[in-house]
Amino acid sequence: MTAVQHFLTLKDLTPGTLDYLIRRAIHLKDKHKRGIPYAPLPQKVLGMVFEKSSTRTRVSFEAGMAQLGGHAIFLSPRDTQLGRGEPIEDSARVLSRMVDIIMIRTFEHSKLERFAEYATVPVINALTDDYHPCQLLADIQTFVEHRGSIQGKRVAWIGDGNNMCHSYMNAATQFDFELVAACPKGFEPKADIVADNAGHVSVVEDPADAVKGADLVVTDVWASMGQEDEAEARLEKFRGYQVSPALMDHATADALFMHCLPAHRGEEVSHDMLDDPRAVVWDEAENRLHAQKALMEYLMLGALTA
Repeated sequence: MTAVQHFLTLKDLTPGTLDYLIRRAIHLKDKHKRGIPYAPLPQKVLGMVFEKSSTRTRVSFEAGMAQLGGHAIFLSPRDTQLGRGEPIEDSARVLSRMVDIIMIRTFEHSKLERFAEYATVPVINALTDDYHPCQLLADIQTFVEHRGSIQGKRVAWIGDGNNMCHSYMNAATQFDFELVAACPKGFEPKADIVADNAGHVSVVEDPADAVKGADLVVTDVWASMGQEDEAEARLEKFRGYQVSPALMDHATADALFMHCLPAHRGEEVSHDMLDDPRAVVWDEAENRLHAQKALMEYLMLGALTA
């Protein structure tokens, strides 16, 4: 029996496979834009388990599965509570017998890993406290569409050393680029993840140092889901880490700006940053749809050329 392929972090797939997914996402996007019907997953069902709320993740996965000819079932925090009421391994066994692929958006990454251990269908990480790999597929797709290969480029991460920062670190290794993360003291990324990506990643305090010579600048909210009670305290700590057109001026002349959204204008981004011509956040948001279509197709059918 062939082992089931999961996607819990970018390191679950080889660099070659990740490059294929980016090319495939661009291809599927082109098919969609030209109105070419493509439904390789008829009668297939995606189970969507949400313990954290979402707009882009739910819409992109649900719309993506519909475009591929399948169906999606949304399970809210009221419908399923992983590990509370029913053991995680039992939920994994049961859902695996009813759906063909599962995406999970939850808190502890260990919970997702345990679910995948007992699942007999592919499991996708749609966000945990530690990683957000699906967003990175969309981000890399967006860079490739606008600037070509990201290999050898310099990427600046500004702000919290959170799940997005961690996934950017994994991406630096897998896609072979340099990542410089600028984080306030006490809010750096996890040391073990930095160590795992040594050679591609460095951490500094000064945002201007990180952005200098960067080909891509990325940020995220200063207080993630589950950290709402820290929001006010974080505002003070992160003052000076706002991405603005003035900060972007330290980057290369053709640098791009990305944010996974939703953005808090006036906090991690200036009020005018998302409207700056260097910002490609709307393309980035749209590409969640096509990158995830490529991912689901690959996990269920393998690499395709049609």
